[in-house]
Amino acid sequence: MEKLAELELLAVLLGTPGEEALEVLQSISTSEPWLQDAVTGLADVPLQEWQAEHTRLFVSGHPRTVCAPFASVWKEGKMQGQARDAALALYARAGFKPEAELPADFLGSELQLLAFLLAQNPLDESLVMDTLEHLRDWVPPFSEALRRESRVALYRAMGERLETLFT
Repeated sequence: MEKLAELELLAVLLGTPGEEALEVLQSISTSEPWLQDAVTGLADVPLQEWQAEHTRLFVSGHPRTVCAPFASVWKEGKMQGQARDAALALYARAGFKPEAELPADFLGSELQLLAFLLAQNPLDESLVMDTLEHLRDWVPPFSEALRRESRVALYRAMGERLETLFT
């Protein structure tokens, strides 16, 4: 899978899994070795359990959300911090509008920004490097927490892949 498609896939994996998610991932995993074992394991996980794990990790875990996918949480320990403002500045420089109706420092949106930038011709290397630096500041600890905390192999594999890409 080319890098742009992989960044888009990682962004999509942060979304709530739906009825057809397993079937889609099974077709994608045939060309993605890092996904194969994790997707095979998902066949034994009921969708409701998968969705509950998604919620626990990324949305509203109790007593805390252990893998909140927001730069401000990892860099400042709170939502809507300066990291969100930095993401907004990157979006403005790129002329990029995130698809997600979430805070600007949502990892899915930031991965989509990087894919958008890498698809540009000519490539704005300065903006790509600034975006990578922004992601490298917080994605590795997020990835490590995802690998450690997830009860679903897919999210552990996702954490490993993110760590590989941004360390």
